Amino acid sequence: MMYFHPNEKLALFIDGSNLFATAKALSFDIDYKNLRIFFSEKGILLRAYYYTALLEDQEYSPLRPLVDWLDYNGFTLVTKPTKEFTDSRGEKKIKGNMDMELAIDMMGMADHVDHMVLFSGDGDFRRLVESVQRKGVRVTVISSTKTSPPMIADELRRQADNFIELSDLHNYFGRPSQTGHNHDGHHSHDSSGPKPEIKPEITNGQA
Repeated sequence: MMYFHPNEKLALFIDGSNLFATAKALSFDIDYKNLRIFFSEKGILLRAYYYTALLEDQEYSPLRPLVDWLDYNGFTLVTKPTKEFTDSRGEKKIKGNMDMELAIDMMGMADHVDHMVLFSGDGDFRRLVESVQRKGVRVTVISSTKTSPPMIADELRRQADNFIELSDLHNYFGRPSQTGHNHDGHHSHDSSGPKPEIKPEITNGQA
């Protein structure tokens, strides 16, 4: 059985830092232009949300080129400033969790779409996935079991209607990993260079 149906309404929810970490562990970068094309061909793509925290009090963020590119090219950007704090050992840490924003948007879209695609392996999303499933929405989770340790939490994989291994999608919207990543682990989008072929359909991506 195929994961996607041509007449269903889709929404993508991309946990930016989690997706980057997963792709990096698999030694490739994400081509967001081809990612959006890929899912636009799977159904009726209503929204493609991208979530990331940005360092505040910086004149220029290394993440800004990617954020600007996504914003101008069909993605809905959800950002908030990171917060710097000192832990119990006196070390400075940066906090930038976007789980609440992602959860609010998924619940808000549940009455308007047939199928949600969540790019994250975070086990904290298991109850969220269960909640939107109760509203009749199918949920596909994209992450990886092939990293060490696996990026996908077992409880999230079990809850999802479908699990797709990210490495199986490399030929659709992956590109060779580049050096010089920024502070947040993201890489700015470079629209130049060869793009992987967009193929008509995928089959079961489970490991």
